[in-house]
Amino acid sequence: MANPNTVVTWVDVRDGLPRNGIPVAAAITGRYPAQNSTDSEEFWLVKTMYFATLHFSEDRTEHRDCFVDSDGIVRLPHGSTHDETRDETSDETTEETVTHWAPLPTLPGGTTHLVLGKDVRPALRDAWGARPVT
Repeated sequence: MANPNTVVTWVDVRDGLPRNGIPVAAAITGRYPAQNSTDSEEFWLVKTMYFATLHFSEDRTEHRDCFVDSDGIVRLPHGSTHDETRDETSDETTEETVTHWAPLPTLPGGTTHLVLGKDVRPALRDAWGARPVT
């Protein structure tokens, strides 16, 4: 079986941002309501997102240098001088920000992020260490 392990190199958003359109792993920090309490708790988690130098929300709000998740929620780099990030699902603002980002890993056992067509089965066989199907 091909080695499925990968090494992640995190980039502090204060040190640099990804190129436009690049999918990344984003470390997000913020607060959420604590269960059975009026208090809130801090969190720090990883989500897949893409980076946009210019993004228009569904309501046509313009965002610059932002990270966008699959639900269309926009989060700004931590320490950004921009206004609060807007939660597109509820028209509320969120104070969740991206602290670090990392390029997504390559496919298991490979050097690319995408395999198409006739090359998929051989790439899967290599990653799984399987014998060719006859």
